[in-house]
Amino acid sequence: MTPRARRAPSTHRSACARRPALFIDKDGTLVENVPYNVDPARLRLMPGAGAVLARLAGAGFALVLVTNQSGIARGLFSHADFARLEQALRRQLLDASGVRLDGVLLCPHLPALDGHPACHCRKPAPGLLVRAAAQLQLDLARSWMIGDTLDDVEAGHRAGCRSLLFDSGGETQWRREPLRMPEHQVRHWAEVEALVRGADPAPGP
Repeated sequence: MTPRARRAPSTHRSACARRPALFIDKDGTLVENVPYNVDPARLRLMPGAGAVLARLAGAGFALVLVTNQSGIARGLFSHADFARLEQALRRQLLDASGVRLDGVLLCPHLPALDGHPACHCRKPAPGLLVRAAAQLQLDLARSWMIGDTLDDVEAGHRAGCRSLLFDSGGETQWRREPLRMPEHQVRHWAEVEALVRGADPAPGP
């Protein structure tokens, strides 16, 4: 009797196990925008952000910070400086709302001379989101990107997500193109939960 062939793992089951995520820009979205800041004393969460993130995490969403940090390439601060700020941010979220970020990914690179990304990770390129999805087994099609510029919106769409524009004053050029058109534009974190969960609720346990 010949050995029975081993059945290949079900791609359907592995796909169903992937979580949706909320990809979150840092400055002007999750925290108040203080340009090139790495001083934990100047770190302030946006009003309502922690409570909304806690409820989304409870609903099954992964929470992933994706941020451009060209201050590293400019020599304004180091990776170690940013790591200290990241730890302070994680503590604030945990202490204020019990929120634990599933990942923090940053692009340290400068843009090209024409302002476009010179790498695959600087938003509006989708590299940070795609990398996080591979590392954390995330379902990009059920995920959202939220950020205060249309570059964030474009990065989300290029990764296959839906996108929210958090209109806190970060966008100044308003260059409208199909990939830069958000599904919704919000001004307060209180608006975010209903939009994200209402469009595609995370599956129950």
